[in-house]
Amino acid sequence: MKLKLFASILLGSAFAAAPAVAQEYEWTFQTSAQAGDNFFPMQQAWAESVGEASDGRIEITVVPVGTVVAHNETLDAVGAGILQGHITDPSYFSGKDPAFAMLGNLVGAWSAPEQMFGYMENGGGKELFNELVNPYGLQFLGASATGVESFISTKPIHSVEDLKGVKMRAPEGMVQEVFAAAGASPVNLPGSEVYTSLEKGVIDAADYTVFSTNHAQGMHDFAKYPLYPGFHSMPIIEISMNKDIYDGLPDDLKKILNDSVPTFARDMVSQLREQDEKAVAEAEADPEITVINWSDEERAKFRGIAQSQWSNWAERSEMAKKAYDSVTTYLVSEGLLEE
Repeated sequence: MKLKLFASILLGSAFAAAPAVAQEYEWTFQTSAQAGDNFFPMQQAWAESVGEASDGRIEITVVPVGTVVAHNETLDAVGAGILQGHITDPSYFSGKDPAFAMLGNLVGAWSAPEQMFGYMENGGGKELFNELVNPYGLQFLGASATGVESFISTKPIHSVEDLKGVKMRAPEGMVQEVFAAAGASPVNLPGSEVYTSLEKGVIDAADYTVFSTNHAQGMHDFAKYPLYPGFHSMPIIEISMNKDIYDGLPDDLKKILNDSVPTFARDMVSQLREQDEKAVAEAEADPEITVINWSDEERAKFRGIAQSQWSNWAERSEMAKKAYDSVTTYLVSEGLLEE
């Protein structure tokens, strides 16, 4: 795995001449993923790679959603030192500041994870994210993504018009407002309740995660009309840790942590793309499942609705306006958005 290679390279360059050292730091990071999600082991592998790259000086245990606190409480828990870090969707904290939604899931902005990676690494995104989370006692290490999400539905949805009246799960913040503007009826449910809510008919559809994860969890057994490729959402997966702990680390360990995330991010995206392709082929071969691919025209309609909400959110806080200006400037500079 590329993460293992990353660890080996860092070990060779930074610690080749150093003797093995005892563990100095033992941390717990809570993720918003469930233990059964196909990307949960990838997050655990990231933690292992940091341990190896630090020659055992750092040991990170990654625990599933809800293990220590609720999915939308990790920001406060990390800041307070109850957790030492989290791996999560920042949109869960949009009630703290709308900027979390702007940076966490700017609906319709990114059509590929690599575009978001470019912004975070070269467009000022990482610096802006730290400006947002530092006051809460966190240090932002970097962002990954599962990829542009699929959309799971118990009824066929071929267009924006078909979204009207659909009762669907969407995470807090901008995502809910975008779908509401498109005519749907979004409800706030944690990811851990999507399966049972769809199965029991509590909701008709869900903005949840990528196709392969949905398929592996058996969502398509009753949500037989998945939309793929996704037309709507590509939330980032934020990796942050307690700032006081981070500030007290020696520079070599800070470098290992910061360098580890881009490697992890690209590796996870690559693995999930391969899994998506296999899962889609399997679903398409099943006569009980209908995979729906929206037309370019319908995708453009939805993106237009999403973009109309960006400027609304930009007026809700100073940091939200900064995020809006920063992301749109980058999108324009990269030819991804017209002025």
